[in-house]
Amino acid sequence: MLDRRDLLKLGAASGALALVEGCAPRPQESERSDATIGAPRTFELEEWTVRDLQKAMGDGRLTAQTIVATYRDRIDSIDQEGAELGAVLTLNPDAGRIAAELDSERKGGYLRGPLHGIPVLLKDNIDTADRMPTTAGSLALAGTIALADSTVARKLREAGAVILGKSNLSEWANFRSERSSSGWSGVGGQTRNPYALDRNPCGSSSGSGVAVAANLCAVAVGTETDGSVVCPSNANGIVGVKPTVGRVGRTGIVPISMSQDTAGPMARTVRDAAVLLTAMAGRDTTDSATAGVPAPIDFASGLDSGALRGARLGVWRERFGFHEKVDGVLESSLAALREAGAELIDPIEMPSFEDLGRHEYEVLLYEFKDGLAKYLATRGDDTAVRTLADVIEFNLEHREAEMRYFEQERFDKAEAKGPHSEPDYRKALAECRRLSRTEGIDRVVARHRLDAIVAPSGGPAWVTDLVNGDHFGGGSSQAAAVSGYPNVTVPAGFIFGLPVGLSFFGSAWSEARLLGLAYAFEQATKVRRPPRLLPTVELS
Repeated sequence: MLDRRDLLKLGAASGALALVEGCAPRPQESERSDATIGAPRTFELEEWTVRDLQKAMGDGRLTAQTIVATYRDRIDSIDQEGAELGAVLTLNPDAGRIAAELDSERKGGYLRGPLHGIPVLLKDNIDTADRMPTTAGSLALAGTIALADSTVARKLREAGAVILGKSNLSEWANFRSERSSSGWSGVGGQTRNPYALDRNPCGSSSGSGVAVAANLCAVAVGTETDGSVVCPSNANGIVGVKPTVGRVGRTGIVPISMSQDTAGPMARTVRDAAVLLTAMAGRDTTDSATAGVPAPIDFASGLDSGALRGARLGVWRERFGFHEKVDGVLESSLAALREAGAELIDPIEMPSFEDLGRHEYEVLLYEFKDGLAKYLATRGDDTAVRTLADVIEFNLEHREAEMRYFEQERFDKAEAKGPHSEPDYRKALAECRRLSRTEGIDRVVARHRLDAIVAPSGGPAWVTDLVNGDHFGGGSSQAAAVSGYPNVTVPAGFIFGLPVGLSFFGSAWSEARLLGLAYAFEQATKVRRPPRLLPTVELS
């Protein structure tokens, strides 16, 4: 089997593939280590925000073309070579041309908005109708091109963003095996955490999280069913937004669950995430979940560093306790929230999540089988697989390449499910909504008059283990994921140099309020610092 770099070289030679580049914060000299692997001493766009890039293009110091070229050099130096992060699967061979066209528009006095000329990386389960494949990380889709842009890709192009390329992911968004390694795909291999290269980036939006953290792009888009934006954002020390299901159109995204899937922004700052969400959000005529989406809003315009004053925040203590050092970071975060003027209702109580997890899994198995067949029907004649059964068979026929580390138990369980009319599916879906909404977030928010619920986003990254699979410590993504409600995670602290985050989540369509609270917390704490590409953690 060709390895990832062979695939990229072949793609570059044929003009069908290309690499994306990005910007990350510059470590202080005192933070650098002789053990740092393959990191350039300086990177001129390190930790630059969308606003920084716009200012530089506006005063003529930079162009969209030079930004694209600079990011590509960055990817060459630490993603493909050097540290070999493995975050980027495919580079857009047309990115330079698109950037030049956007530069011409700028010279002519036409700006599409705050993303005009800004490079964005998309998770490789989001369709683009160009010369980049959409693979979901699976060799069954390798080299195949979508016939139409996803709604997300279309909106970003309209907003003036340059789609630089596609990021690696946990194959099939981590819904193939119960013993998988997050960040591994048959197409891309294993993505590495830039804070400690032997650690896992979490998934399934692994490449998007790593690329943003390591400054391989300005911002990126991930997708989440349960934790796939929140967890890699937590593990890679960035901001992640899981919107309300229906806030962002899902047409052209490889699905797991029609009741839980959504795309979401991943960025180094809350403001950049808000800018990206503004461009992504809105009605999608072919996604019924967006029928009730509120009127368009500029999520960045209302950000206020004083937003925590008077805010009522419920502390979900049940999600604490899985790691004493995480508890320590979170206690410091709670103190910062109080200092900024928030009123903490501590603790709040939520329903048992053991039952919720069982019902959620049943729903996902049913919805994956049905949704995947509908999605594959939209692909062109170059796509050989049309059903989940076809994908299962492909993997068996290509066992050495696709199943050398783990199997496809979830695929087998999903294939055994029937249609959505079956009572087992309808009962499980009803229980999910009752436990996560009616008796969960909705009840707690109303009872305590909360602006948001806060909880640990997750623990420090575990050592990547291709033999046994992932070693999740804990987290809080499930409530917002199953309910379909919004969740924002922000860097909160470090444990042996590994980042951990704080989550703000709440009722449906409350993204603006959550972003405001997260922004105020970010400004009060300023926790984020860039990775140093260390081979392992410094336990001292």
